[in-house]
Amino acid sequence: MTTKAVELLEVVWGRASTAPTSASQLRALHILEHNDGINLRTLAEFLASTPPSTSRLCDRLHAAGFVERKMSPEDRREVRLHLSSRGRAFLADLRERRERELQKVLADMPAAQRIALLEGLESFCATAATQLHDDAQDSGSRTA
Repeated sequence: MTTKAVELLEVVWGRASTAPTSASQLRALHILEHNDGINLRTLAEFLASTPPSTSRLCDRLHAAGFVERKMSPEDRREVRLHLSSRGRAFLADLRERRERELQKVLADMPAAQRIALLEGLESFCATAATQLHDDAQDSGSRTA
């Protein structure tokens, strides 16, 4: 059932195109939105990718105007990554378009099922956030 739900959600969200970004670029934008000022190595860890691949991905996002690179004030050899105002606007617009598409589906659901879905999603989000936080804490303690 979860596979089917994920696939249907991808179809619904597909109506709200993520162009001009790829799935991996979109994931990087979301990571930068929540981890402003991280370096390339940290972004690569979040993406479970290599620094060279992540660097090329950031090159494309920078060229599109979605990411800004700034020298670290502590270490001039280190570059910090920031979501640009254009990148933030892109994510906000994407969220609005995805929400409209989801609302079309939800509007056709019976009220009781919408309430049950909302309760389930709230629980899902809380659990997922806890797991992500715990994973971040675990990876932080391993690098310390």
